[in-house]
Amino acid sequence: MANVKQQIEESGYTYDPPPEVVPNSLKAMELTELARAEGLHEAVHNRLMHAYWSEAADIGDEDTLLGLCEEAGLDRAECVEALAEKRFRESIHAATRKAHEVGINAIPAFVLDRRLLLLGAHPHDTFERAFEQLETADPDPT
Repeated sequence: MANVKQQIEESGYTYDPPPEVVPNSLKAMELTELARAEGLHEAVHNRLMHAYWSEAADIGDEDTLLGLCEEAGLDRAECVEALAEKRFRESIHAATRKAHEVGINAIPAFVLDRRLLLLGAHPHDTFERAFEQLETADPDPT
């Protein structure tokens, strides 16, 4: 983790996830899907990621999660209702199944040009080499 912290901070970001907390992110994913439906996906996703990785916020804590989503523009009462109804739960499970079917079993995961899968955090030069590989590879080997 020291290497990840160094890479992040060298890129100008703060790295401060909550100590000894690995949140259950299912509710965060549910509210991110609500945000997508409301046209606020980017704002909510960015707020949740920043809060977790840079502010040591436990996004698995429902009250914390609701406050962050409200800050990003979602209506708190609608968030509570969506969570109670489990409105987006099946679509999240379906997306997870699909990811596993194509070999995604870690986060972060990057699918480049629909042809190359990178799993996990990598330094910038790994991505440069991956894009170089894609440029020289035959996109249709048949």
